[in-house]
Amino acid sequence: MEIKPVQKLSKLVVVLGPTASGKTDFSIELAKKFNGEIISADSRQIYKKMNIGTAKVRGAWQKDKVTGEKVFVYENIPHHLVDFIDPGDEFSLAQFKALAIARVNEIISHGKLPMLVGGTGLYIQAVVDNLLIPAVPPNKKLRQSLEEKTNQELVELLKKLDPVATRTIDADNKRRLIRALEVCIWTGKTFSGQQNKGESLFECLQIGLSVPRDELNSRIAERAEKMMERGLLEEVRALVKQRYGWNLPSMSGTGYKQFAGYFKKEISLENTVELLKRDTRRYARRQMTWFKRDAKIKWVDNVADAAKLIMEFLN
Repeated sequence: MEIKPVQKLSKLVVVLGPTASGKTDFSIELAKKFNGEIISADSRQIYKKMNIGTAKVRGAWQKDKVTGEKVFVYENIPHHLVDFIDPGDEFSLAQFKALAIARVNEIISHGKLPMLVGGTGLYIQAVVDNLLIPAVPPNKKLRQSLEEKTNQELVELLKKLDPVATRTIDADNKRRLIRALEVCIWTGKTFSGQQNKGESLFECLQIGLSVPRDELNSRIAERAEKMMERGLLEEVRALVKQRYGWNLPSMSGTGYKQFAGYFKKEISLENTVELLKRDTRRYARRQMTWFKRDAKIKWVDNVADAAKLIMEFLN
């Protein structure tokens, strides 16, 4: 009987952590050290016109010397899947996964190290665990009817159709709740039961940034103040003037939805900023809850330890 050799998988480094944990500076330093390119795994930084509230790097689009295509560059490091979707457009998990995999393979073909960096747990899991995403196209009529319901009503409905999904989907994430219900209704099967894993696509090293909670909360508060100084209010005002509605996925994220009450003249700007800080803290806790479920993540608190892990991984 012929024994086929095991195919060696290409290597992918993942840098993850909660919002305000310092992933940007951390990953830039590692990318420079290991000749890497960054693929963003952030469901907010994909949008154009949304720079301050998403904490997007202050990069610029440049023509790539190798491919001739335009790429978003910061600190001389190419950043992929950043700043390329209009805030009014739909963008699915399946689309992200396909584009991310294509970018990983492209970076490898150029002899560089692909680094998947971000805090959107589902984006990361889709690539690392090769999630087999249900092939159910969006249904506008169904989504519109579900959009009219409150988050709590959506959670109660999902409990009847898929109680397991309600334990993993953030109750504040209306878009994810609606998607889960959409899949349940149209397939007649549970959403959670359809999120199976395929064979590994890459050999992955997942590095998590560990920051004490008190320090993280301080960073979150400081970052919110700096965002306001940089012009976050004006950025949101410009989006509102362009008629991007609060129900859009782009406008329903932390950093933007907190301003809805201010623009409707329901709360003060001071209270809006406090709301931003509070919701960001809560979001960071939810991110950590998600990441802590994965025992494969190696947690570090400095670049030197991360570099050592990568060196061992590559060798």
